[in-house]
Amino acid sequence: MSGRKANGRSSIFLGKDGRWHGYVTMGVKDNGKTDRRHVQAATEKAVTAKVVALEKKRDAGSVMTVGKVPTVAEWLTYWLENIAEQKVRPSTLQGYHSKVTTHLIPGLGEHRLDRLQPEHLERFYAACSRKGLAPATILQMHRILSRALKVAMQRERIARNVCTLVDAPSVSREEVQPLSGEDARAILDVARGRRNAARWSVALALGLRQGEALGLMWDYVDLDAGTLRVRWQLQRLAGRGLVLVEPKSRAGRRTIALPAQLVDALREHRSMQDAERETAGELWDDAVPTIGGQQLRGLVFAQVNGRPLDPRRDWQDWKDLLAAAGVRDARLHDARHTSASLLLAEGVPARVVMELLGHSQISLTLGTYSHVAPEVSRVAADRIGGRLWD
Repeated sequence: MSGRKANGRSSIFLGKDGRWHGYVTMGVKDNGKTDRRHVQAATEKAVTAKVVALEKKRDAGSVMTVGKVPTVAEWLTYWLENIAEQKVRPSTLQGYHSKVTTHLIPGLGEHRLDRLQPEHLERFYAACSRKGLAPATILQMHRILSRALKVAMQRERIARNVCTLVDAPSVSREEVQPLSGEDARAILDVARGRRNAARWSVALALGLRQGEALGLMWDYVDLDAGTLRVRWQLQRLAGRGLVLVEPKSRAGRRTIALPAQLVDALREHRSMQDAERETAGELWDDAVPTIGGQQLRGLVFAQVNGRPLDPRRDWQDWKDLLAAAGVRDARLHDARHTSASLLLAEGVPARVVMELLGHSQISLTLGTYSHVAPEVSRVAADRIGGRLWD
């Protein structure tokens, strides 16, 4: 054989088997050894083309690591720990981990990554449906797998993302069921006089998410100006307990004007909390950790010792209020829907409602509250009629 090159340069030679061989140095493996690739062809011209193609990939930095092709389980684990962890919020990552370890790896993990077929996914989704998993959960798993395979394809681990060859599981949007204005007033009447009564005024008047309301800090409430800034959400993370995290989108960080009645309710609430702080004395502990390790103080809605309210306790308090007010059973999130529906029914522009709710797109607002469209249309018709004829 002839034509070998020293010092890691590419080499082409005619082998004893009658075929032309080429070797290209691509870099260094994870174990520190030289990553030298081998190609072969029947002619010198053909093998030269293969060598040049490898050199272009090497120079462009688009070469995958040498070694066996990983299984779906191995790749999903790597993707979670090294890629997704750097890009998504801790609460989102927690959800990814749950679905990957509970469903995706047991169902698809043993397949080699490059041999995963669309039919494997279709059978897996059908099996999940038969087990009673919600369509929304199956759709979330499809999206998680697709994101992981997209990265694998970009790094040339695989030639295609099979998720793009499968129809994503369909999820029909459930029509929201807001409470009526009468029901909302009944809840506020029952809440009056109870501890943290203003919590429910905030929910029904401003439409804050549960995490946003429980993560609200006094430093971000200006009662003199009548404004409130949403900057944190209280969430429970595995292994860390209750922590403050920032909203996941820019739209979630917003400033909201407060109704005069709510300003009064919050003033009264702050006076009651000051009395609780004085009673608690040294037992008062209002420090709350953020996901970044910072310590913030002064939750608007807290326990009698200043510590955060447990979301599960908060949910139970809501259910107790509904029962006491004689109002039909409703989710806590329906308080948010109630606020939005009442605003739209009063003729508040959809874009304003979008900003109040912290939606990133107006299509989400219009799509979620389409049931209010007839009332909004009637308000608009009456207003234009009044301008032109009355």
